[in-house]
Amino acid sequence: MNRSEAALLLGHCAAFDNRTVGRVDAEAWAAALHDIPYDPDATAAVARFYGESPKDPGQRLWIQPHDVRRIRRSIRSERLEDFVYQPVPDETPREYLARLRGQQNAVASGQAPASRTRIALEGGPSTRDVFELVQGVGRQVPGSDEEAVIATVRRAGPLGIVCPKCEAAIGRPCHGAGGSEKQPLGKPRRTPHSDRTAAASGQHVPTAEERRQAEERQREASRRALERLQTEPEIHDIEIVDPEGDAA
Repeated sequence: MNRSEAALLLGHCAAFDNRTVGRVDAEAWAAALHDIPYDPDATAAVARFYGESPKDPGQRLWIQPHDVRRIRRSIRSERLEDFVYQPVPDETPREYLARLRGQQNAVASGQAPASRTRIALEGGPSTRDVFELVQGVGRQVPGSDEEAVIATVRRAGPLGIVCPKCEAAIGRPCHGAGGSEKQPLGKPRRTPHSDRTAAASGQHVPTAEERRQAEERQREASRRALERLQTEPEIHDIEIVDPEGDAA
């Protein structure tokens, strides 16, 4: 928007608020709205601003350049709410991006109506579908609807995974079978299980089978140690003699 166009826009503002428009005003507005064109959406933004009641009944409406920018952006975004891209056969990704921007600009400016009907695919997938699939290569895809829901509610920290010890669900606190003064029976644990914290940080958490094997190895080591104690010769206690007592 240049100075002459800014002066025209200020003329629309003056029709509502009776402001005085001069050369300096036009230059200032042109500098503030240098990247905004003087188009019907800019004048519509002025009309919408003064068409709404002020939040404070005693407040005087006085539009500023940032109001024009904000309301004009809202007007253009409203036209894109039902926008549906209209592809052409065998378009390349570069052509798709260029056509997408062109169609969005045409609809946002009001030059073309937004198409609300999606074109049915005929034959193989379109270039756009292939492009989106290529963009998604390497991403983990949920194997079921339940996994997809879990992925959307995943959170950071220990509560972001299922507890490997008590099997508490994602987002739910851990619970224990026993009870104590610090951890009453039936109440959620104040802190997650150590296995859950370790798993959330990427550390290896032993499985139930691994725990069972470790316990067996411990029991076997204890049994062998007991056998050695039972087979070794008995060592009598050393009798300590007091030399001074003997001399007496």
